[in-house]
Amino acid sequence: MTTSGNVLPPGSAALAEPSETVRHRWTVSVVLVNVGINAAFFGPLQVLLGQQAIAFSAADKEGILALVTGAGAAVSLVANPLFGTFSDRTISQFGRRVPWVFIGALLGTIGLLGLTVAPTVAAMTALWCLVQLGCNGALAAITAAVPDQVPIRQRGRIGGLASMGTVVGILVGAAFGAVVAGNFALGYVLCAAALVAGILPYLFLSNDQVLPARDRPPFSWAEFAKGFWISPRLYPDFGWAWITRFLVNVGNHLVTLYLLFFLRDAVGFENPEFGVLILTGVYAVLTLVTAVIGGQWTDRVGKRKPFVIGSSAIIALAALILAFSPTWPGALVGAAVLGVGYGAYLAVDFALLTQVLPSAASRGKDLGVINVANSLPQVIAPIIAWPLVTLLGGYVTLYVVAAVIGLLGAVFVVKIKGVA
Repeated sequence: MTTSGNVLPPGSAALAEPSETVRHRWTVSVVLVNVGINAAFFGPLQVLLGQQAIAFSAADKEGILALVTGAGAAVSLVANPLFGTFSDRTISQFGRRVPWVFIGALLGTIGLLGLTVAPTVAAMTALWCLVQLGCNGALAAITAAVPDQVPIRQRGRIGGLASMGTVVGILVGAAFGAVVAGNFALGYVLCAAALVAGILPYLFLSNDQVLPARDRPPFSWAEFAKGFWISPRLYPDFGWAWITRFLVNVGNHLVTLYLLFFLRDAVGFENPEFGVLILTGVYAVLTLVTAVIGGQWTDRVGKRKPFVIGSSAIIALAALILAFSPTWPGALVGAAVLGVGYGAYLAVDFALLTQVLPSAASRGKDLGVINVANSLPQVIAPIIAWPLVTLLGGYVTLYVVAAVIGLLGAVFVVKIKGVA
């Protein structure tokens, strides 16, 4: 395990490596934040934005969805490290992370409610960018709270439970898309309500340590811009971990981006919104199981890399199943396999990442840079997916490419040397 970046001056309680086991109520509050944020993300991404794109132009729905999701993801590239950097330096009486969870959720809620009345594609794009700005800000803060407060011996389990919140949020978002029966405006309202309800418990149960003014790192925009680059020569494990997460997420986004359209156009499923809900439910149940089991198992054996490699390969297998069995039974099997792989991946990879951070003083910023590996694929995936589906062979080509990219992520995990 690498801990050299966590040497701190005496008295920096807010920055010290945590040693006390976290309480269950704190863990529940973190899980609920993840539920709210991911309902706000994935309800729109899986169903609502697609429905709204069809309402604007059924013929151009793929292009509209690619534009909107790509622009929003571009915003998230900056939002995650920016909010993470701000939270690292916050000296409020509520702690470092709580103010930014609140501010981010507020911005996300405003954006979601605005989407209910967006009159044009341009307005839809701008409002989705606001949702991405706010929700990624809240995500950056709550992600940094884990290494702030959870000891290394417990991070696999907490990572698994936080991943459970992520998956429940995805399922809630899909349920909203299905039950509103095409009324995407109502769906956005439900996503906004889930976001608000999800963050409220954490505001009161955060237990954030207050950062003394003397320990606040200096800030300049020039240094912030430089902070996007974390030298792979000085921190090679961090670099390989970033590349691995980036590639796996590119593959995963290629699988899920056009799922609504895949069911509608390739599978010919009569009610594609309901189909998305069913597939998400299958995926969610298996993700929940493997996230919790995988997180506990990796803590018990003290190893991370074998779990990340195996789960990445399973995710790639799910893409191949969808590629060569574009049927409803094939989609069900693919969703199940994806759930098995992605649940273990979410839990264990997060635990691995927290062990390769360069500095405890900049956990928020560094995890924000890691989260760019989650956000950048949302920009790149539409650019890759749109021509593959419309010009270069359709969904078979799309899912084969997704599998190859995901397998590359599994290969690069072996380059990480400081974590077993």
